Amino acid sequence: MNKSPMTVTGAQKLREELHGLKTVARPRVIQAIADARALGDLKENAEYHAAREQQSFIEGRISELENKLSIAEIIDVKTVNAGGRVVFGATLNLVHVDTDEAVTYQIVGDDEADIKANRISISSPIARALIGKREGEIAVVRAPGGDKEYEVVGVKYI
Repeated sequence: MNKSPMTVTGAQKLREELHGLKTVARPRVIQAIADARALGDLKENAEYHAAREQQSFIEGRISELENKLSIAEIIDVKTVNAGGRVVFGATLNLVHVDTDEAVTYQIVGDDEADIKANRISISSPIARALIGKREGEIAVVRAPGGDKEYEVVGVKYI
């Protein structure tokens, strides 16, 4: 099975969600099913059917999180000796060459990507173009709207 890269922070968030589902959500829905059963006829019991649907969702999410964590290759960028190169987990300060627009991104795993939080997936075109670059180098990103050039202004391992 292929390993999937993940930051320490991303793995911790998945573990916290998994813990909450197992210790809070699962017992709550089991109690809701028991309470609904006590109401009588299960065929026409909307509370029972809603609780069973919620249980199915929770169990599916637990399974999904356990699978993601089992195939995760957790990489602590603070311990990687990258020598100033752009690597997985690095936080980058970039400048768009044409517009002088400054932007900061962190390269993370596919499950952690969140463009609103400036976390981009390792498999995204911009991350693939940036991997291996150093401060001062230009990365050419092949985008549907045409090539875009970004200068790497800073690389941090935080």
